[in-house]
Amino acid sequence: MLWTPSKFHPSESLSLVPKIYAHMKEAPFAHSTFGRMEAQSRTTPSVDAVKGQQENVEMSFLRPPVVRLGAGAALNRALFSKKVDLAAAAIQSPKVIAHYRKVLQTSQEMLKVDRISPIVSHPDKELGAQGRKCILLNPSVKAEEPTTWGPVIQEGIQKEELTVIPYELTLEYDYWTARDTMESVLPPELHDEIPSGFNVAGHVAHLNLRDSYLPYKKVVAEIILDKNPSIKTVINKVDNVGAESEFRTFQYEVLAGEDDLNVSCTENNCSFNFDYSKVYWNSKLEYEHTRIISFFKPGEVVCDVMAGIGPFALPAGKKRVFVWANDKNPESYKCLKANIQKNKVQDFVRPFCEDGLGFIRQATDEILAASLKGEKVVITKPGPRSKSKKTDKPTTPGFVPEPLKPLITETYPLPPTISHFVMNLPASAIEFVGSFKGIYQLQENLFAPTTKTPLPLVHVHCFALKADDERPLIDICERLTKYLGFPMKPGNIDYNLNGEGEVAVHNVRDVAPAKSMYCATFRLPAAVAFAARD
Repeated sequence: MLWTPSKFHPSESLSLVPKIYAHMKEAPFAHSTFGRMEAQSRTTPSVDAVKGQQENVEMSFLRPPVVRLGAGAALNRALFSKKVDLAAAAIQSPKVIAHYRKVLQTSQEMLKVDRISPIVSHPDKELGAQGRKCILLNPSVKAEEPTTWGPVIQEGIQKEELTVIPYELTLEYDYWTARDTMESVLPPELHDEIPSGFNVAGHVAHLNLRDSYLPYKKVVAEIILDKNPSIKTVINKVDNVGAESEFRTFQYEVLAGEDDLNVSCTENNCSFNFDYSKVYWNSKLEYEHTRIISFFKPGEVVCDVMAGIGPFALPAGKKRVFVWANDKNPESYKCLKANIQKNKVQDFVRPFCEDGLGFIRQATDEILAASLKGEKVVITKPGPRSKSKKTDKPTTPGFVPEPLKPLITETYPLPPTISHFVMNLPASAIEFVGSFKGIYQLQENLFAPTTKTPLPLVHVHCFALKADDERPLIDICERLTKYLGFPMKPGNIDYNLNGEGEVAVHNVRDVAPAKSMYCATFRLPAAVAFAARD
């Protein structure tokens, strides 16, 4: 923020300003000034009037300079400098700064703008070096127009505790927000859909720019890089996810920053390291990951059929949930294994690299076999400290050392059945549900009513029409019916034992103007689970 002499009135010459300011510095409390103030006090604006003027004027000076760039032009940050003429209350003594800050804020005469401190050094270098401070005033207060000075300012002048001086506030490129800056450089017709939301994976911002923004892609990326300190790389997707790879990876171009997609990020108290160019990761799905994980209970078994790098599996493992986690992508499997060790959930989470169609039955059979062998996880941890009498110093006669914490052992036997199947491959996961046919063939005794164990819940993600009516639900149920070979219908599901054939559909997020991602949850029908395998 810099101060330079500014105009008192549009009709006056700039040359008058230094002279008047010099007079104020030499004799800030001239009686002639008081005379003008007293004569004009009857015209002092009300608090409401000041507030209204402030709101209208502030909106104009908070807009950045218009810097329209042609397609492909480089971002010139120097062009975003803007000078704003304000008034400031020059405080005579540091002892009264806090007082005047409070009363000027109450009277709404102090400048109140996000990211601009109202307390600044005096613009005169000599006085500033002496520690003199100023309080910036809202734009409706004019240094050259005493009629705009409210009662608080007038009283301060009368007490010889402040003067009103011109102040030039300089706002540089760093002040403006990303949206401010983009509105400044982009044509008006592109303002309605300015890129503001994007996926973030560690230090990487992942854009999916529409065609109309591609001529300005470099500028948009530079602005995002500048305005987000944690972002070091900005990329743009150049094809649809999965268009060239069944593993949901994509082709990209680096628009700004380093060409480094080896990222680290945290979600649900777990750390993930991966190469973003080789695996699938979507930070916008964190809420959905958390929602599904909330269904899992300690000691249950989850089969994560399309596990990726473990956004469901790792947090579940930390909840003492057994997870058979599978992904067909060798790179995802590699990261999954490493992240299991990194997050110390290897006792509960087992990685696999198989085709999901076969893995559903494979996991079911392996879990049953392992349970029958008595597999379990035993965790030993320190218990609470025992209360004991002890002296202050070990050298004191009769010192009794504090006993060691007793150890507590927790045992988690591996159940014979799976409680949840997670199938997060929305483009095709529904086509995999046919593999549930016969997974518990001849194993009816493992479930209710013989035991208290219900059949597994299946959480399958899918895409469908974006709509507020029943059409997406009906479409999803029809597809489930087709591949399960069992009639499914929309309805509320009982997460314990009943609700056979009913599907609860949760709208996860919109992915396109007419397309949404959903999660269909249903309890596996007995007729499917106990059927003869093909």
